[in-house]
Formats: sequence, C-alpha cells, structure tokens
Amino acid sequence: MTVKIEVAGVSKWFRKNKQDVQVLQETHLTVPEGRFVSIIGPSGCGKSTLFNIIAGLTIPSTGKVSMDGKVITGKTGFVGYMLQKDMLLPWRTIVDNIILGMEIRGMPHKEAVARAVPLIEKYGLRGFEHHYPRELSGGMRQRAALLRTLLYDRDVMLLDEPFGALDAQTRLAMQNWLLRIWSDFGKTVLFVTHDIDEALYLSDEIYVFSARPGRIKEKVQVSLARPRTKEDMTSDRFMRLKHHLLDLLADEFKTDDEREPAARYS
Repeated sequence: MTVKIEVAGVSKWFRKNKQDVQVLQETHLTVPEGRFVSIIGPSGCGKSTLFNIIAGLTIPSTGKVSMDGKVITGKTGFVGYMLQKDMLLPWRTIVDNIILGMEIRGMPHKEAVARAVPLIEKYGLRGFEHHYPRELSGGMRQRAALLRTLLYDRDVMLLDEPFGALDAQTRLAMQNWLLRIWSDFGKTVLFVTHDIDEALYLSDEIYVFSARPGRIKEKVQVSLARPRTKEDMTSDRFMRLKHHLLDLLADEFKTDDEREPAARYS
C-alpha cells in the first residue's frame, strides 16, 4: 500500500523557564494512503505537537515529515487540519465559514459557494447554511467545521479530538457521519483521541504513545470488518482489542499526574 505520510526521526524540545523540555522522543510512523489512523496516549504526550509538526506549524528539533515521498517539514498548506474547538467565525454564516478555506486559497466566493452547497445538503446541514454558529448545536457546528476542512481539498486530514466536547449520543452520530465522509471521499485521516472506543470504532490502525516525552509504544492493527456498527463495539474481538489498549496505557496513566506540566506544550 502506498505511503501517504511518513514521519521519520521527529523529536521536539521546547525552551521554558530557561530549561529544555522534551515533549516528543524520536518518532517514526507511516500513514498509508486512504487509511484511517488514530493516535492515543496520555495528556501531554506530544500528540498535538506531532500534528503541528505534520501541518508545518511547528519545526521539529530533529527529523522530517514527507508526503508522497516529498519532504514537507516546516511547510504549511499540505494538509487539512481541524482542532477540537470548531473555530467557526461568529460573524460569518455557516456557508461562509465552510467556504473560508477555499476563499483563502483564492477561489471566488460564488464558485466556492457552488462547491459547498451540494455537500451542505448531502451531509445534514441543509436549511442551516445562512444561520450563524451561535444558532447551532455542538454537533452541527462540528459538521460545519469538518466540511470546511474537507473543502480545503487536501488529500490528508488531521483531526485533533474533534468530538471530545460532545455528549456520547452526539459523538456516536458524528463518528458515523465522519466514516461516511471518509468512505465517500477516500481521504487519508490521522486522528487524535483520548477515547479508546472511538479509536477502535473509527480506525484501521492505532498508534499508542507513552507519557512525556512521547514515544510510540506499539502500533495496533484494528482487525474489524467495515462498515462498522454500534453492535461491533460489544463484540468479543472489539473487547479483546480494547483490553490490549488499556493494558498498554495503564502504566502511562499512572504517571500522567506527575507529567501534567507538559500538557501546555502538547
């Protein structure tokens, strides 16, 4: 399978209060094209720092990031990137928020709207396009933010805990919605979550990170057939994978409180 994203020997140190703090140990990972890959680990283990490095927003202390075999370290604009907070602009309508990335790339407003409207109708935002973010529920706002990321039109989407603030019922609905988007468009997705069930339900592969300084403890293959349903989440295979992931994380979470100051860097 073709490798879409490669992280080779990436580490990161920050300077704080005249001291060097290592957030990320030397990290090697690959994301195959069209796959859904998740990262889980304790708070402060460098997951978000790694995303910022892949997105070109942060320069690694060592190592490089490549896409399709070309080095993109320190270069922005190669991936779509969505944070846990939807970051919708309150003075723009939902449709104008969704097309923001296209406008930033120079697409005329009328053309951008024409591209967005069919997706707004297909993916559950019909009738809300002229509302403002304050008028929508958390789940609807996340849909708008995800469509904005999708329409930025990059092969790779980085999703950093996009459903972390949602209630359980809304989160499951959004997980299914995201899988539909992923299936329809064939994007390569790299996804950060603290929720083991969510990682298993969504992913083809899961990278488990240690506590700070973060390092990859294990890559776990999720051997569950697609499409997946909520019934899969109570299957024997699902539970075996869940228990394995819990075992991998158990020692890390025991020391998480001691490492909490690093959370500000992640």
